[in-house]
Amino acid sequence: MRLKAGIFFVLLIGASLFARSQTAADLALLEKRSDSLKIFAYAMVNDLDADDRYKASMELIPHLVNALKVPHSFHYPFDSLKEVSIVYPEDSSFRIFTWAFTPNDKMSYRFFGALQMNTRDGELKLFPLFDNSEYTRDLDTITNNKAWIGALYYNIVTTKDKGKTYYTLFGWHGYNFRSNEKLLDVLTFDNGEPVFGAPIFNMSNTVTPGDTKNRLIFIYKRNGNLGLNYDPDRKIIIFDHLTSLIGKPEEKYTLVPDGTYEGFKWKHGYWMHISKVFHNVSKRPPFPAPINFGKDILEKEKIKQHDE
Repeated sequence: MRLKAGIFFVLLIGASLFARSQTAADLALLEKRSDSLKIFAYAMVNDLDADDRYKASMELIPHLVNALKVPHSFHYPFDSLKEVSIVYPEDSSFRIFTWAFTPNDKMSYRFFGALQMNTRDGELKLFPLFDNSEYTRDLDTITNNKAWIGALYYNIVTTKDKGKTYYTLFGWHGYNFRSNEKLLDVLTFDNGEPVFGAPIFNMSNTVTPGDTKNRLIFIYKRNGNLGLNYDPDRKIIIFDHLTSLIGKPEEKYTLVPDGTYEGFKWKHGYWMHISKVFHNVSKRPPFPAPINFGKDILEKEKIKQHDE
């Protein structure tokens, strides 16, 4: 994929700059702190005792901050943290760490995150993300990092309009024992501060402002496996159209993919809704099965070509 190749190239350049700017002592310190982070991250997901998982999650936070305080840490990949999702936008101006903790029965989730800016001097500029999703369910809420709608992010797509940059975030949000959620959120920056939510999801598909949403939340049957991602070749967001197994679409936990697909295409500063992306019903959706981090609580997807 051209987009992912571009991101890889940016990260490769960053890694080269990192290697030149980083002292051997700082690099060794980062590697040591990364080794500690691996232990806490693994325990946070895999420990059988809920209290121990909670303790590991709490320990992960200060250890991550300490690691990021090392000069030019932005260019250190932390790719050994398999239980933590780390995503970058195309311009590599920031990166977002997100992870999930299951309090008791592994059927509910609490999310944690941190947004690290790519600074010129290599000093740490970090915005902690405080999960407020238990209380913020409004699609039209504009929030900041202190009232974040928690999710495990697996992709970022960059779009621009009239000099403003929008970072569309693709996230997974485990909901309860009957249903799961995925969401499309939007990140912008106002005077250098992160803002979540923007009225760019245009459901009426008209140039004039119509039925717009600041974000979208998709609720579906727990094992329904909703596909939601960006196709860089077609330059559209594609997601499964959902239908109720019992003919009651208001009962979200009964919704499953029906083999057809909706989407969004960036036009005139909006993600314009497409009611039907393909005009044939596919037996195989254009998304592979989710990749699990740790066990069954963290998901990450990659889009692939539709089998026409």
